[in-house]
Amino acid sequence: MSKSVATKALSRSYTGERTLTFLVGLFALLGGALALLVGFGVLGEFRGRRPLLDPIAVGWLGGHATPARIAAIVLGVLLFVLGLRWALRSLRPEPRPDLDLDRTEGAELVVTAAAIAGAVQADAEQLAGVSRARVRAVGSRTAPALRLTLWLHEGTDLKSVWAELDARVLTRARESLGLDVLPAAVRLELDTSPAKRVR
Repeated sequence: MSKSVATKALSRSYTGERTLTFLVGLFALLGGALALLVGFGVLGEFRGRRPLLDPIAVGWLGGHATPARIAAIVLGVLLFVLGLRWALRSLRPEPRPDLDLDRTEGAELVVTAAAIAGAVQADAEQLAGVSRARVRAVGSRTAPALRLTLWLHEGTDLKSVWAELDARVLTRARESLGLDVLPAAVRLELDTSPAKRVR
């Protein structure tokens, strides 16, 4: 089982957002370091004394005002669209992939993510010591994974629950779906009974 497939069961991947954030931060850091070097005169005394806005650049922009404005507007719109797309991608719900069991034309067989999660949840709730369960199918259509949360009764033997979960629930899910590998992340919680009122 590859590490990238197994990690899909643990949590939603934010690799793209983290990479972009890292690159933006890196460019900002390099820009700030370069500004400090110029300001302290490391790259020459003359450069350090020049104004922040280069007079040559200001003069060129004044002579080409229309193209400069068009370029600034296009750049602003592009940055806005990219930022909006990044925000929407970060906020969108995690996909729940369906599984294609048979892709034969005219005889397609698709199992929905809700059906997979419901079947596994029903099996998990039958385990001794489990009061309730929540299951979510994650990953992709080609590499599905499961994310399970089990609430246990107080005093439940964790080893027996873990063994039964693997031997009965997860093995049955793999066999039913025809998968050799079905990564699963399991979270165990103690089910707290409702507080009793004292009269």
